Amino acid sequence: MSVRQSLLAILDQGPCYGYQLRAEFDRRTGSTWPLNVGQIYNTLERLERDGLVERGDADDQGHVYWAITPAGSVEVSGWLSSTVERGTGTRDELAIKLAVAATLPGVDVTAVIQSQRKASLAQLQELQRTKYAGPQPDSPQELAWTLVIDNMIFQAEAEVRWLDHTEQRLAQHPRHALELELSTEHPKRGRPSARSLSAQATSGSADA
Repeated sequence: MSVRQSLLAILDQGPCYGYQLRAEFDRRTGSTWPLNVGQIYNTLERLERDGLVERGDADDQGHVYWAITPAGSVEVSGWLSSTVERGTGTRDELAIKLAVAATLPGVDVTAVIQSQRKASLAQLQELQRTKYAGPQPDSPQELAWTLVIDNMIFQAEAEVRWLDHTEQRLAQHPRHALELELSTEHPKRGRPSARSLSAQATSGSADA
């Protein structure tokens, strides 16, 4: 999630000071992604450096208001009209953990999956309780909160389905066929190509 663009979009509605920006961000995201004030000011300073906001004078209470520049408004418009690009790779800790665990000799990967499923289901149930115990979305702030909670629920549901799918796929193969011993070959510098990885996988299947 881009904190930078989100804060810039709020400033496009009018000048704000740091604590005010944090409060506005919380109002519009249901307080589901808490920001500290230090993060707010660090972002503002970078935006100022890039010519997207301007720092104003302090008021009688010591509040320093920040205002968006025309270049900042252009960036906000571009952000809102563009799509969110998903990466082709993954850095998801759970996916990497299970991929590695599935290839390690002596690891009960089924137990790893079942433990994670229990935790994921508990998280899903807690999210559902939070949603239904919350207020009805009859105001913009409450609607924003439910939109974020719904997104978290859908992600948790997808994670549980993926765990079920992973367990079923692993059950189709003998455990020893998935294990990888440490290679005795000396790897070359650089990353292996997708083609070489595919060839290794094909070779491994043929040997099995």
